[in-house]
Amino acid sequence: MFERLYARTMDLAASRHAVWWLLALAVAEASFFPVPVEALLLPMMFATPSRAWFLALVATIGTVVGGVTGYAVGLFLLDAVAWPVLQFYGYAEAYADYADLYNVWGVWIVLAGGFTPIPYKVVTLASGAMHLDIWVFVAASAVSRGLRFAIEAALLSWFAVPVRGLVERHLTLAGLAMLVALVAGFVAIKWFL
Repeated sequence: MFERLYARTMDLAASRHAVWWLLALAVAEASFFPVPVEALLLPMMFATPSRAWFLALVATIGTVVGGVTGYAVGLFLLDAVAWPVLQFYGYAEAYADYADLYNVWGVWIVLAGGFTPIPYKVVTLASGAMHLDIWVFVAASAVSRGLRFAIEAALLSWFAVPVRGLVERHLTLAGLAMLVALVAGFVAIKWFL
């Protein structure tokens, strides 16, 4: 299963439209899509280690744009839908207290969410719903996602050849590790939120 998916991903990573696919995936992942950007970014960095820094920049730009999209959904749609329900059940005051707390610690939440396996789209939606300052959100998103992708670019530009060989020799284990990381992100959301 992982071998066929890996082969298809590597073919996509080598295509002439790969950068546009990466940008589209980064935008979608940050706002609604459940597949992490690394599913395409890492194979692209493996395929062309000399472009790793450029690819990290594309991924950062895409996730910030997608993050702003998710922020807008949280800001405009969640309030319109959630607020009447919160009022009906008597949680309007608790929501206001949580919003104040989010505005105090929101930058740290965005920084952590952009850097950890916690699905970033949850952070983008929550930031909009909690009315976190948009410029604080954009800056924290750019820093956290940029740093995450820069670390990946640094590691893969230096170690792409041996790491690729290791991944390809242990493809099933690597695929399972990525799956576990994805599930851990969802469990972390359930546990902490």
